[in-house]
Amino acid sequence: MNFLFYGFVILAFFSVLLLVEAGSIWWQGRFGSAAKRLKSRIRIMSTSGHGNAVSILKQRELSAFPWLTRLLAYAPRIHALDRWLVQSGLNWSVGKFIAYTVFPPLVVALVARVFYLPLLVLLAAMAVSGCFALLKVNHAKAKRLKLIEQQLPEATDMIGRSLRAGHSFSTALGIVGDELPQPLGGEFRTTFDEINFGVPLNDALSGLANRVPISDLRYFVVAVLIQRESGGNLSEILTNISQLIRSRLALLGKVRVLSGEGRLSAWILGALPFVVAALVNVLNPGFMRILWTDPTGLKMVGAAAVSMVIGVIWMRKIIRIHV
Repeated sequence: MNFLFYGFVILAFFSVLLLVEAGSIWWQGRFGSAAKRLKSRIRIMSTSGHGNAVSILKQRELSAFPWLTRLLAYAPRIHALDRWLVQSGLNWSVGKFIAYTVFPPLVVALVARVFYLPLLVLLAAMAVSGCFALLKVNHAKAKRLKLIEQQLPEATDMIGRSLRAGHSFSTALGIVGDELPQPLGGEFRTTFDEINFGVPLNDALSGLANRVPISDLRYFVVAVLIQRESGGNLSEILTNISQLIRSRLALLGKVRVLSGEGRLSAWILGALPFVVAALVNVLNPGFMRILWTDPTGLKMVGAAAVSMVIGVIWMRKIIRIHV
């Protein structure tokens, strides 16, 4: 009997695994990046076959629904939010970001109606689920900007070598866009395409600095713009900028190594109360129940939460060293 049960469990596991794999293959075939590129090429070819002009302008909508796009257009600072999403590198519109922010707390509230949860726990779960999209975009933006910062010295060296070889500056931007991987290669390629489409070089470089808010890249843009006004050896200037960026990144790496112990201590101290509370609640559920049922316990939990937030902010200020 035990063998039959174990055999049933193994077959069920492989059935679920095959079902997930089939779902993944179906999703990639319908909504994956390769399928989207194929649909885009088919649409462009069919449009050109009928003699219609294909627009070279990239249209970024605030939402997939026209009525929501018109509604969001009246919201204050909505374009700053859209630029923030673009800087993260995620293929999210403002409407999708709002949906990912609003719907998870509603799902948590519906689940709480089925499984009873204390009010404080419910509010905390709704707040955490509502911040998921915000944290994801922030993490993606920080990761993307960090990768761009690491690629920037190689890009400036490549532009300097292209200039010494006799290429123009715009052609050098195109070479960097073709040779470097994403994300910096795509940004330089976008700037090169804008210049080819008739956008002035100053405006194209300003757009690059707005899309990628990194100080080193802004130094690069300012150096190029000043050189266009006053003249000088641009390849030598870019070489000096590349050396400066590499030196700063090396120093930043040393600082991160030296402050690693402080960051680890901050993570341990921040997670320790939650881990201890979870273990006590599992081992002796009645011991922690007074914190949620007694008014004094709720006050203690609130005071502890405020103290933890202040402590986390303070530790972050101490261990975060700007170079």
